Amino acid sequence: MAITADHIRATLTAYLDVHPDEKPELAAALDLLDDGADLTARNEFRGHATAGAILTDPDGKILFIHHLALDKWLLPGGHLEADDTALIGAALRELAEETGIRPENVVPLGDHPLHIDVHPIPANDAKGEPAHQHIDFRFLFGTSADVAELQAEEVTEAAWCGAETISDERLRARVVAALR
Repeated sequence: MAITADHIRATLTAYLDVHPDEKPELAAALDLLDDGADLTARNEFRGHATAGAILTDPDGKILFIHHLALDKWLLPGGHLEADDTALIGAALRELAEETGIRPENVVPLGDHPLHIDVHPIPANDAKGEPAHQHIDFRFLFGTSADVAELQAEEVTEAAWCGAETISDERLRARVVAALR
């Protein structure tokens, strides 16, 4: 069964129970759900859900990928697909697709997102996509595996870096705290 609006709402609600100070930042996502928007649909340009993986190795380094289209270093992740059944599973699938790290070599370090971020995505004329919002559900995973094969059409490089290199201050603090 595909990811449902109820699953997204339940995940958002559980997250906000732990992080109530973030409700203003996530209110638009809840409003979209209230309006009946399909946040699993990539063509919902008011905002749609994506899933990301924060992958740590035994030394506490975090895996970053260089995203081809955005020309930025990011955490692995991406759009939901019709056969995804849960947000955490979508994050794990995206991690495997982009890095070649097999899911059986990755362990979830929690059942809920460590961070949910809403951020703008610029227009992509080649794909016919206007500027839009991603509601990125980011899950923490651990592994002792290394990058196997990069998804060449989306990823140009991968690098393990210290958690202090995470640019989002809130996410950086949560990752550092979780790894203690």
